[in-house]
Amino acid sequence: MPVNHEARFHCCATCIHFRVEKGANGVAYRCSRLGYMTKPSYQFRCWVPKEQVQRLMEQKHKP
Repeated sequence: MPVNHEARFHCCATCIHFRVEKGANGVAYRCSRLGYMTKPSYQFRCWVPKEQVQRLMEQKHKP
């Protein structure tokens, strides 16, 4: 059975659009593409993995 490595890595925190904003009220997480507040573990279909995550997925995909 093939392993779905994307499922293992897919979350907002690993996306190129994920932003951490520190302010007077604490830390907020935002998707810069959608403009929504998010959380690191959330998942959206527009997910684009960061370069280092892409490399990890490629390494895990090799036999």
